[in-house]
Amino acid sequence: MATSLVKLYSIVFIILSILTTQALSSQCEEETSNSCNNKEKALSLKIIAIFTILASSIIGVCSPLFTRSIPALNPEKELFVIVKAFASGIILATGFMHVLPDSFDMLWSDCLKENPWHKFPFTGFVAMLSAIVTLMVDSMATSIYSKKFKGRSAGGGAITPENGEERDQEMAMESNFGHGHDHGHNHGKSLSGPDSQLMRNRVIAMVLELGIVVHSVVIGLSLGASINTCTIKGLVAALCFHQMFEGMGLGGCILQAEYKWIKKTVMVFFFSVTTPLGIAIGIGLSNTYKENSPTALVTVGLLNASSAGLLIYMALVDLLAVDFMGAKLQASIKLQFKSFIAVLLGAGLMSLMAKWA
Repeated sequence: MATSLVKLYSIVFIILSILTTQALSSQCEEETSNSCNNKEKALSLKIIAIFTILASSIIGVCSPLFTRSIPALNPEKELFVIVKAFASGIILATGFMHVLPDSFDMLWSDCLKENPWHKFPFTGFVAMLSAIVTLMVDSMATSIYSKKFKGRSAGGGAITPENGEERDQEMAMESNFGHGHDHGHNHGKSLSGPDSQLMRNRVIAMVLELGIVVHSVVIGLSLGASINTCTIKGLVAALCFHQMFEGMGLGGCILQAEYKWIKKTVMVFFFSVTTPLGIAIGIGLSNTYKENSPTALVTVGLLNASSAGLLIYMALVDLLAVDFMGAKLQASIKLQFKSFIAVLLGAGLMSLMAKWA
């Protein structure tokens, strides 16, 4: 499974690299002089960005994986649920307030031809298709896992968490995260509650990471190709905040998936390096990559629209809806209220970041 993860993410990197390398057409307009444009200073800022964003990503995604050793942040505690709700708000706002508007700006740019780009809302269309495709992948992956687990159960093998923890701890996780509801998330009716939920958690973690990988590379590429020091400074701070809390949301999903340590390591690695790798690619292409070239606008714009649809679907359907309709939050109005505040706070802070990023 870990080898499959590496192959899957490697394919994503290759596809993105090919697409972004193709976006090297001549610029539709000549660059105007700008006092903020400074290649040497921008390069030093981008090198700093690579290490600061890498550190923020590692801290964010790894934090939930060590919560069992911190009593206050143990998954069984209410604080963990509240922090996870905050991180889910971050992911939701990333889709709505950052990725989607960027796609609209790019695909409605004056640098693109009137027909067809100004005649049809491609951003909304692609985002919608992306959400539908994500639903399809989500459903089909759940079916595959269901059959796999059902086969193990029929063969007399116990379906246990991959990290070797006891069944009662897994059931405690289910109870505390409250995913045992029937709003379309327990597709495998023949599976027991804990088995079905463990399967769902693994699907959610995989699909969410793939969406994050795509948009993280695109964001890193844009930063790496820029020579505007004024833009880079604000963008680095915003990305550090973004990566840390988005990583916490993903880390919570990885924790619930109960993977073996090697699978956790692979997922943590790919999340952590995607944005820095995108920056490095952008630096390498900075002399030829033109943000306003028609090919670049169409390529990055469509990728952003696709990422937005995936992130919005995952945040609403697989993270927020599952938690808020689950047993733990449904049993406590007070905890629901705290979690709602956490979601609004996370979404609000990430929305505020749109001023700089």
